[in-house]
Amino acid sequence: MSSTLLALLGFICWTLLLLVLMEVIRSKLVLAGQVAANGFDPENSNLSPFMQRLARAHANCLEGLPIFGGLMVVAVIAGKSSLTDPLAYVLLAARLAQSTIHLASTSATAVTARFAAFAVQICIAIYWAFRLHGA
Repeated sequence: MSSTLLALLGFICWTLLLLVLMEVIRSKLVLAGQVAANGFDPENSNLSPFMQRLARAHANCLEGLPIFGGLMVVAVIAGKSSLTDPLAYVLLAARLAQSTIHLASTSATAVTARFAAFAVQICIAIYWAFRLHGA
């Protein structure tokens, strides 16, 4: 399997892991009687700050997946994964960093670091889009 496909699989698995973590915590809250089964909103705004950050980190992955994953799929289908392979793991590492920082803190320093990780992903996506378009 190419680096591009492995990184895409990693991105999908990370998104799934965040979803499972959120649902495990939500299930625990329901079973403990702390929140009604229908008492959740999509942003977890009625829950702890961590749960709110977890919902946003998961949503950020879902928002990015069509762009970053789409470029990876296009590269593989077009037989051009040689264009995306060199930076595929960098993109995945930047995504993992972005989410992890998001989960850890919302301090000004953390938000700046999180944006830097996102900027890396955007730069890679722009680079890939131009390379794939010209290929």
